[in-house]
Amino acid sequence: MNDVFGNWNGPALMVSCGDGGSRASVNVLTIVVLSRGRCGLSTSVTHYLVSMAAADLMVVVLDLVLKQIPMAYREQFSFLLAVHVCNIHAVLLYAATDCSVWFTVAFTFDRFVHICCQKLRTKYCSGRTAAVTLGSVIMLSCLKNIFWYFMFTGEYHLYYHPWFCRERDGVLRSPVWAVIECFHFLLTPGVPFCLILLLNVFTTRHVLVISRARRRLRSSSTGDNIRDPEMESRRKSLVLLLVISGNFILFWGVYMIYNIWGRMYDLGHQSSFPPSSLQELGFMLQLCSCCTNTTLYAVTQTKFREQLKKTVKVPFTLLANFLS
Repeated sequence: MNDVFGNWNGPALMVSCGDGGSRASVNVLTIVVLSRGRCGLSTSVTHYLVSMAAADLMVVVLDLVLKQIPMAYREQFSFLLAVHVCNIHAVLLYAATDCSVWFTVAFTFDRFVHICCQKLRTKYCSGRTAAVTLGSVIMLSCLKNIFWYFMFTGEYHLYYHPWFCRERDGVLRSPVWAVIECFHFLLTPGVPFCLILLLNVFTTRHVLVISRARRRLRSSSTGDNIRDPEMESRRKSLVLLLVISGNFILFWGVYMIYNIWGRMYDLGHQSSFPPSSLQELGFMLQLCSCCTNTTLYAVTQTKFREQLKKTVKVPFTLLANFLS
């Protein structure tokens, strides 16, 4: 049985169980810092980054925390076997994962419009448009992942290996379900991979071309290289965009390769079964992508670092005032 159905093997389970709380706290801290609106980011960018952190938090909670409850306390939660809790859990988990991925795509497109489309950015790059886009992604993600409800029996795998939901008879070898599932992995993360790469190429090319043109123009008119605030702003936006997009592609690549490889093997494709080390690596990298954005913001955004320090100091300041 491969990781197509979210199965967990021992090493990955132990690592993820130990890191669930810390990963959740990292995302909560990110949401608090960004929500205060003091990081020098536009309203639309703040909406996207907060939503990405919230979606990552949901993935951590659903994948690293709630999965463990019926597995660690089998006797106390034996009633879950009689109801379709696992089916609902699967739908919510995959919907949250889709949101995390497609929020990244939406953010990438927003930055592409902001940097490359001067006439359109005033209308598109707004808090209202960001809210509508994010709401649409959430609704479509929930609708898209309803099919997972019908692929499982409602029972958790509780024997030998702490896997996820028990699939219905015939699902694993069914060509129909294989097509549906391949379509799922094509949309998440196959299409996002292509869109993010394409948008980043266009955005980077535009910034380089405009930067050279403005540098030549300013040099010829003044005879000296004067600081260009407009280009500095674009470069900062480009750095943030490339770092977040590169992080997504790096951490999701192995996971996507393993799932496609494993599914082709299940359908009888003449190939060897993917090694378990690839499964473990892909699984852990995918989960790591849910807690790295805070570090990326701190590295690339000066004001975010400042606000992060202030937020971390708040509990200690309150404690010192209380004791004094």
